[in-house]
Amino acid sequence: MAGHSKWANIKHRKAAQDAKRGKIFTKIIRELVVAAKSGGPNPEDNPSLRAVIDKALGANMKRDTVDKAVARGAGSGEGENYENLVYEGYGPGGVAILVDCLTDNKNRTVAEVRHAFTKAGCELAASGSVAYLFERKGQMIFSADTDEDQLMEGALEVGAEDIVNHDDGSFEVLTSPENYLSVKEALVEKELVAEAGEVTMLPSTQTELDLDTAVKVLKLVDRLEDLDDTQNIYSNAEIPPEAYEQL
Repeated sequence: MAGHSKWANIKHRKAAQDAKRGKIFTKIIRELVVAAKSGGPNPEDNPSLRAVIDKALGANMKRDTVDKAVARGAGSGEGENYENLVYEGYGPGGVAILVDCLTDNKNRTVAEVRHAFTKAGCELAASGSVAYLFERKGQMIFSADTDEDQLMEGALEVGAEDIVNHDDGSFEVLTSPENYLSVKEALVEKELVAEAGEVTMLPSTQTELDLDTAVKVLKLVDRLEDLDDTQNIYSNAEIPPEAYEQL
């Protein structure tokens, strides 16, 4: 995977998320409720819930808030029948975009997602036309001051699939989705703590963009993230760090 600006992109994305912490918490709570409702409230028996709890705590959500959301999902959950939908589209510069949603009103959600693409001069694509470009992976990003030999040895020892050394000096550890949390926890025990990590959809190829097009992509992503039903946005855009500063 190309990634000359991997570390810069991670820092900018984290800063943008911090600015929207309230909305992000609302989205995570919805994920917690859905995971607990579908697989039960015990994270040891419910890998999906365990992953969302890790995501919530990583976003600095209070444990009490997490527990209340899990309890809500494990209860009757009346009026909280959410459906997981993934929309595919092409953004500025032809970049591939996946929009992962949880919704209780499919018609509302597709209308809002379509409107966001249309406003950017882009359009939704047929099912399957974009998704094939992405693969679900566990991903951890380590800063450039991480000891490379220690990370390489430690990550492979605990079951990581690959370690990528990026041009900016940062390291990317990749795992299967199922092994993400066990690898992360094993690395923490070795005092190797990632700056960022998640189970995500990684593109097989990336599209390099000029500054103007990259800013347009970020504006579309921002518009999509502001929708109440949107949980995650994935794209194969290679965003130059300068584009974040333009925003």
